[in-house]
Amino acid sequence: MDHPGEGSQVPLEREFFDRDVVTVARELLGCVFARRSADGDVAVRLTEVEAYAGERDPASHCYRGLTPRNAVMFGEPGHAYVYFTYGMHFCVNLVCGPPGTPSAVLLRAGEIVEGLETASARRPRSPVRDLARGPARLCQALGIRREQNGLDVCADGELTITAGASVAPDLVLAGPRTGVSTAKETPWRFWISGEASVSPYRAHVPRR
Repeated sequence: MDHPGEGSQVPLEREFFDRDVVTVARELLGCVFARRSADGDVAVRLTEVEAYAGERDPASHCYRGLTPRNAVMFGEPGHAYVYFTYGMHFCVNLVCGPPGTPSAVLLRAGEIVEGLETASARRPRSPVRDLARGPARLCQALGIRREQNGLDVCADGELTITAGASVAPDLVLAGPRTGVSTAKETPWRFWISGEASVSPYRAHVPRR
């Protein structure tokens, strides 16, 4: 597969996402995810992600089939799936696999590499390392909300993802996904060792 070179400003090709979600998740580490907006562009170098394998994964939003909420995951790979959670936060995923076989990678954390002032204005009083440290914070720093659901990240548009500096295989760590109540031992959370922006692991706590 022909992909842009390291540090390229050309968006990743759709074929990059049309593969097994776990493979895509690992290879997204080090890539640069950006949002362009009227109040400023912000980009993060991805340091932590989680894979969700659709209808074969009890922790996935698509485990029980198609709904209006998860419809983007059943479509073309390389699109953003944005959802609202806990009545207050947005999270963004990148859809993987062929249409009709939903899977996606949750973008959990990243290091701000462009638009630091804009990201800081969106998250006042946050230390730099915490600006995109966790999926909700990442969306806040980039200004991602429901309006970005379904956007094509493979086009040179509002949301883009490009190849960043490659990550040495021995720096990629794996472990259980954070805060899920089912399939919680599945080691599909991937992060770059030693990165300050990686979020802390939290086991699921039932809501009362």
